[in-house]
Amino acid sequence: MPNRQKKIIFSIAGVLSFGCVLIVASAMGTQFWVKGTVLCTTGAQLVNATGQELDKFVGMVNYGLFHGQRVKQCGLGGRPFRFSFFPNLVDVIPASLHVTVIFFCVVLIFFSSVATGFFMYNAFGSPYETLHGPLGLYIWNFVCCFCSCLVMILFASEVKLHRLSDHIANFNEGTFVYKTHTEQFDHSFWLIFLTFLVHGLNILLIRVAGIQFPFQEAKESVVNTGASDLMY
Repeated sequence: MPNRQKKIIFSIAGVLSFGCVLIVASAMGTQFWVKGTVLCTTGAQLVNATGQELDKFVGMVNYGLFHGQRVKQCGLGGRPFRFSFFPNLVDVIPASLHVTVIFFCVVLIFFSSVATGFFMYNAFGSPYETLHGPLGLYIWNFVCCFCSCLVMILFASEVKLHRLSDHIANFNEGTFVYKTHTEQFDHSFWLIFLTFLVHGLNILLIRVAGIQFPFQEAKESVVNTGASDLMY
């Protein structure tokens, strides 16, 4: 492949990696990772609410990695309340798991930045083998794919298995009991999945640029050497 085309491909991949840095950084600061509704079971049971009457006891909740908002609805109108995970909810959530999610988000940002620099270095510099060359391009993008996948799995387990929304809904509630009514992942969560797809696309772009997968070239050379030995 001509050198100009390889520069263009690596430049595009570098821009995509930098876009992932911005996406993950902005997603971490939002409160749109999860959105749902919470039912005030205590109030609903007191008046035996059914059908459309339950709407008076259904509030809203949405949150991200650091902060969020909930609207309490227990028959007397909505009462908005903002909260922060640190330090407000540290004692009621799986803090170690939550910190691990944040940690791998930071790792994802770091390695996406590394991938950006290495793509630009391979496009306009004079790369050599090992981590500065093709092997490094594959490694950094595989690490980014792994981190983004891990962030989604860990956060999903925190929300679903550890019932994070229930803990948030019942925070500082002594009289009323709230229960998650509906729950779904919001767009900031799916932006992490987008970064997974982008880094997967970068791996394909590296292959399109004419760079073989790591150790594939060495394996083929061994096969060729064995074939040449048989000829003598």
